[in-house]
Amino acid sequence: MSADDGEPGLRLSSYLPYRLSVASNAVSSLIARAYQDRFGLTIPQWRLIAVLAEEGGTTQGQIVTRTFMDKVTVSRAAQGLAGRRLIDRSEHHADGRSHVLTLTPEGRRLYAEIAPLALAYEAALIAGLSPEEVSMMRRLLLRLQSAATALAGEGQPPPIG
Repeated sequence: MSADDGEPGLRLSSYLPYRLSVASNAVSSLIARAYQDRFGLTIPQWRLIAVLAEEGGTTQGQIVTRTFMDKVTVSRAAQGLAGRRLIDRSEHHADGRSHVLTLTPEGRRLYAEIAPLALAYEAALIAGLSPEEVSMMRRLLLRLQSAATALAGEGQPPPIG
């Protein structure tokens, strides 16, 4: 299908996966600049700190599962944070190949400083939306994520036509 044969073709500007990606990149770039400029953190490092603040001690594998970041990204983020003494790594008693990551007191202080900024960015981003729209967007994003996970698990693209 193309514009040449009279059929509507793919229009990138209205293609939902593209719009989601562009919106995500715009939001991530905005927030990444703030975290980098003010705190010297990358987005993966911030996500790792946030997970540890919410859940306490956890393994890198659990962080991979929770955040959908790949293992290498999580490992690099953890190494950078450990180097700055924002997290501690201790041996995992049940799995000798794994380590439990926890925030240090300095890491907790940094989280306490960044969390209000993160919430302020979220508030500014959704300021033009009603509470109902925000609630609906959260539900729809979860449904899209679930559908993408299911499609990825099937290993096949959906049928055409």
